[in-house]
Amino acid sequence: MSRDWKTLREKRAFLALADGTIYRGISVGAARDQVGEVVFNTGMSGYQEILSDPSYAGQFVTMTYPQIGNTGMNAADMESRDLFLHGFVIHELHDASNWRSESGLAAMLREKGIPAVAGIDTRALTRHLRDGGTQKGYLSVCGSVDVDAAVAKAREWEGLDGQDYASRVTCTASYAWDPDGSLSSSWGMPAALPACDLNVVAYDFGIKWNILRGLRQCGMQVTVVPAKTSAEDVLGLRPDGVFLSNGPADPAAVDYAANNIQALLGRVPLMGICLGHQLLGIALGCKTYRMKFGHHGINHPVMRLDTRAVEVTSQNHNFAIDGDSLGSDVAVTHINLNDQSVEGLRSRTVPAFSVQYHPEAGPGPHDPFYLFNLFRESMLHRMA
Repeated sequence: MSRDWKTLREKRAFLALADGTIYRGISVGAARDQVGEVVFNTGMSGYQEILSDPSYAGQFVTMTYPQIGNTGMNAADMESRDLFLHGFVIHELHDASNWRSESGLAAMLREKGIPAVAGIDTRALTRHLRDGGTQKGYLSVCGSVDVDAAVAKAREWEGLDGQDYASRVTCTASYAWDPDGSLSSSWGMPAALPACDLNVVAYDFGIKWNILRGLRQCGMQVTVVPAKTSAEDVLGLRPDGVFLSNGPADPAAVDYAANNIQALLGRVPLMGICLGHQLLGIALGCKTYRMKFGHHGINHPVMRLDTRAVEVTSQNHNFAIDGDSLGSDVAVTHINLNDQSVEGLRSRTVPAFSVQYHPEAGPGPHDPFYLFNLFRESMLHRMA
């Protein structure tokens, strides 16, 4: 970052937590104060994919890696149509130095209206969140709110519990994903795509484009539908399978989605990721709970119970399936080796399975990609 100290001093900003803790820094994003839920992400890279993941809607993302911005921003690495997070917190902003960069991080944040603060002691903030749990916060960058007022605003904010954010980030109309295949060849994947022999409907609760690429790379033609699309309308599209996407906030608040999923059980094979995993669990009779500080990062070890293989996974969630709430017709397929939380489940009676983590994100880099092929196999088996 260019060191114009006079300009930086004029951009003083701070993050106020609901417990009264204050972290001071400088504004490097949009000139807009905002409330949000403060979380930390342990990824050392991939900040653009994090910024453009709709699952972060309503949150302030704190990056634990100290130097952010080096790789810039480019259209090819976006995971959705926009940036949906409420704010960005980093230790040190760097100018872009990458041949693929099309714009700088700060410029993109300003363009998209996302406030951000640099100069924060992100190590101290992360330890605070680990010890005390996720916090509501207020990001003050405009200089019009004092510390006491900012803390009060953080405490007064409704937060994400009981809030349906999926309806805020979903698409407004159905669309066909990549009908000519031009968007689904990506870095590290074969240039030639297989022919499409399966039709899948994907619910958009905040879907990432790389999920859609993964489905297409496994021979599936995907129609994406808005979050509130009825089960009957989905079945009217005559899908071979239905995919349940990731998304933000509290799964218990997205009751319409769980009801639609329940209506689809046994009528078509289902696969879910992240919020889709939690919603499938609710549809199968499970309960969810808020985690202390959630899982946000690209290095979470998960064991696949049928093979005992360990996968390095990418994760982003503050809610999880309560393992004690599973009925006899639901089986746990994966567990988190850090805290033993449920990372995957399947129905014992109908073709439906899900995982909490993101197999499309390539953290391993491709440890969990087999899950897309399991979805494909479940559809082919149903058709046989």
